[in-house]
Amino acid sequence: MTDKTRKLQSLLTAQVGKGGLHNIVAAVQSFDRRLDFVGAAGVADPGSGAMMQPDTPYFIASITKMYTAAIIMQLYEQQRLDLAAPVSDYLPADLLDGIHNYKGADYSRQIKVFQLVNQTSGLADFETDKPRGGKSVLEELIAGHDRAIDTAEALTITRRLAPHFPPGTPGKAYYSNLNYRLLGEIIEALTGKPMAVNFEERICAPLGLQHTYLYDWTKPRPGKPPATLYLNNAPVNVTKYLSSNVSDGGLVSTAAECMTFLRAFFEGRLFDQTLLQRMTQWNGLFFPLRYGYGLMYYQLPRYFWITPLPEFVGHSGSTGSFAFACPSRSLYITGTLNVIAPARPFFFMMDLVRTAR
Repeated sequence: MTDKTRKLQSLLTAQVGKGGLHNIVAAVQSFDRRLDFVGAAGVADPGSGAMMQPDTPYFIASITKMYTAAIIMQLYEQQRLDLAAPVSDYLPADLLDGIHNYKGADYSRQIKVFQLVNQTSGLADFETDKPRGGKSVLEELIAGHDRAIDTAEALTITRRLAPHFPPGTPGKAYYSNLNYRLLGEIIEALTGKPMAVNFEERICAPLGLQHTYLYDWTKPRPGKPPATLYLNNAPVNVTKYLSSNVSDGGLVSTAAECMTFLRAFFEGRLFDQTLLQRMTQWNGLFFPLRYGYGLMYYQLPRYFWITPLPEFVGHSGSTGSFAFACPSRSLYITGTLNVIAPARPFFFMMDLVRTAR
């Protein structure tokens, strides 16, 4: 173990016990692979006492959107999909009707495929948006009411919510999980195969990923279970909900296999690398995040620090997961904090790249 990898492992170990964090895993790889670290700390399963290991699987949550976006770009490359076509060209009209009524105008059939991919459809988010006088799905989950929500129910919930802007409003993006639910429906319609098979055939098998899979709480896989998630310093069970996320947040992976995917995504092994130019045209999401095609862009302004801060391009998940390239430091980083605190990975990533210098 080198001095740098010792420092990285010490950083991980030091996180355990801070702010309700019970387990952690992270991988850091330089672009040239001279630095190649994966480490873990904490207890993965409080029931059995199993320790967190570098190969312990975890819920990658919304990082799944990168995998779904990669399949969409493959279908585009194969000329099986037109990104500029209306979603209604690929999905039944009755599935879409009434999902985007904005200030008296129905835009439901005007939403383009690429507007789902880059979160510019303006659709409400069935998970986090609140219906009038009620609670959001996320609030119900946090309160301990875990349940599956299939696409049909997600659409029903969305019809009761107000969209945020007309599709394609210049410079605007709004993060809606429904965008990626609909992309999953399009992929299944075009391929005639469920998303689990698409993930396996189009991503996992070509990249040799043996521990990356679509989670199904009714059919536990042999081997290590995904590491326990925490909320407010206590274990939280949202396995039914995560199982139903499918194309927007349902994958399980390991830090090393997520690293393999991340490199393949940016290095042209899943789709033509020249497509990244289109995929990295950013729209404002919420400070300081911007969104492209299944990608987040994160960089704090210089006034937060004396020197310019590094930029991160990739995706995070609500479960504390992260998978990002840091071009200015020539690093890839993946892993999870396994706490439901969406902002927390971004602060930790800063610590990771500083330690990896």
